[in-house]
Amino acid sequence: MAVLAIILGVIVCLNIIGFAINKIFFANELETVLPYGQMVEVNGQKMHVYSMGAGDQTVVLLPGFGVSLPSADFGPLMRALSQDYCVVSLEYFGIGFSDPTDTPRTNENYTEETRTALALSGFKAPYVLMPHSASGVYSEYYAAKYPDEVSAIIMLDTTSTAITGSKNPPKILYTFGKLQQACGLTRVTYGLVPPAQKAENGYTKKEIGDYKLFAYHVLNDTIINQSFTLIDNINEVNAIPFPQDIPVLKLVSTQTEKKVGWKYQTDHLNRLGAMAESRMIDSSHFMYQTKIEEICDATNTFLEKID
Repeated sequence: MAVLAIILGVIVCLNIIGFAINKIFFANELETVLPYGQMVEVNGQKMHVYSMGAGDQTVVLLPGFGVSLPSADFGPLMRALSQDYCVVSLEYFGIGFSDPTDTPRTNENYTEETRTALALSGFKAPYVLMPHSASGVYSEYYAAKYPDEVSAIIMLDTTSTAITGSKNPPKILYTFGKLQQACGLTRVTYGLVPPAQKAENGYTKKEIGDYKLFAYHVLNDTIINQSFTLIDNINEVNAIPFPQDIPVLKLVSTQTEKKVGWKYQTDHLNRLGAMAESRMIDSSHFMYQTKIEEICDATNTFLEKID
């Protein structure tokens, strides 16, 4: 018991020291990085909108759950797509350079915030939405509510809204996650993992460094709220008919197909209707980090066809 008490005491002391170091030396480190794009005020809070290119069509990239700095993570894909399109990376509240928010992370709020931020940034609908992962849910809601503002959706391994009945993760996981982040353990463990963003895939040194820096601070109450509302958001979208005249291209990663099976995808495609089609890409769930050429080729072919 004495040994256990000593071990526990050492752990507590290390956590206290880590917390103090984090607060003293790293609390304001994100303020040293300037936003890549423009900050617009949405409902009294700042949202980051980053764009490049000047094509006739506007492609709006929407990030998946837990991506700490989408404007950096989407960098190589944005540069490639911007040769033919106007490309916009929008960072939701709670991630990247955007402010956190107490506003519930519902489909309606995500959609209205997105519409407002794009309009204030000078972009005009209709848009080609290009969501990754969980953002597919919000994109389907957007299309259902404002079909005239969405010309097409190109889904990057998105969450299926045809699959319901999932459960939320245990809240204690986020409690431990926030403690780990506050004590600096996230900085240590993440720092030992090779970055997913690599120079050979088109990432700049700044994008790689900035993404890692933001990853040390990614967990916050806004992100947690998003996690615990996602299932309700899926169920809500599932109950809303998807507009049958909006073309959809669903790019599916081999990693996801092996994990959940093809029925997960076919049920989703059936829900999206006759204007939906799919294409498999040999990649991880984060296909845009490594498969830029394949995504651009699929995008160009798809948009040329529907035009």
